[in-house]
Amino acid sequence: MKIDGKPYRTIWLANDGWSVEIIDQTLLPHDFAIARLRTVEEAAHAIRAMLVRGAPLIGAAAAYGMALAVRQEQDDQALSRAHDLLLATRPTAINLRWALERMRRRLIELPPSERAAAAYAEAAALCDEDVAINEAIGEHGAGLIRRAATNRGGGTVNILTHCNAGWLATVDWGTALSPIYKAFEEGVDLHVWVDETRPRNQGASLTAWELNHHGVPHTIIADNVGGHLMQHGMVDLCITGTDRTTATGDVCNKIGTYLKALAAHDNGVPFYVALPSPTIDWTLEDGVGEIPIEQRDGAEVSALTGRTADGRIETVTVIPKGSPVANYAFDVTPARLITGLITERGVCAASREGLRTLFSDR
Repeated sequence: MKIDGKPYRTIWLANDGWSVEIIDQTLLPHDFAIARLRTVEEAAHAIRAMLVRGAPLIGAAAAYGMALAVRQEQDDQALSRAHDLLLATRPTAINLRWALERMRRRLIELPPSERAAAAYAEAAALCDEDVAINEAIGEHGAGLIRRAATNRGGGTVNILTHCNAGWLATVDWGTALSPIYKAFEEGVDLHVWVDETRPRNQGASLTAWELNHHGVPHTIIADNVGGHLMQHGMVDLCITGTDRTTATGDVCNKIGTYLKALAAHDNGVPFYVALPSPTIDWTLEDGVGEIPIEQRDGAEVSALTGRTADGRIETVTVIPKGSPVANYAFDVTPARLITGLITERGVCAASREGLRTLFSDR
């Protein structure tokens, strides 16, 4: 995608041919800055501290983290240490484990002297595949938006999304936003309701920043506004992403997704989830019972960072001193509340049978 006319991915090799550059997403929307990763420890920090975030991008960053590790040390022990260090950074998104297992399988059978070159090649291939997958998601999902436009019989299609599942959450294109970008480029008259997505405000800070730079009409809303909009016929469909999807179609996404799905179900609003197949955890049956839910630092809830009137970036406390904070980062939306899953192979029902129609090879 483009920023001020210049194409970017979220992660790429630096000009030196070995270090890795990323967009530091903790500084958006107020500052656009590039961070450079030179060690596996720096890659782990970037994932843990959310300089990179979004399930597909976490996987890509972990893959390059493995490459940075084996550039320094090529033996089996070093490979295992790097794998374990990166795996421990975030517990919920399945892409992290998927990417690390893919890298380990590729490297473990090679002589140590060949591992560094193979690691960089595999990480690059993984990134290119992510771009192709997400663009295909966009092509399949754009059809749903076109259908909504037809059903309206004219006028603007209003889409509600939650958190950031755009190109900033992937290597490029995005998941939930990819259909929006595709439909917008086809000329569909559309508008996006952007949930702020507390506590880290990935909607207000990241999704809105993306859409603004791409010229897509959008409006930021408080997290609790979505139900009201649906009651008044102001949402034609919802599209969100997911960090982990079970074999039965349950999805785990940013906290608050479940409540949007409930409101959509109550108001007859189609609720779609866009996901690349590496996000599917084929070993899980029950999302609520089996998916580990990350709990993050309470400071994400108790403090807010923003730009002051005189241009300074400041962090302020917004809760009473001494009040405890619980910060659950994700929730699970049961398959029964989901209209359909948008994948790189097409759209299917959120069920075991639906997924099997597209992924019989799994």
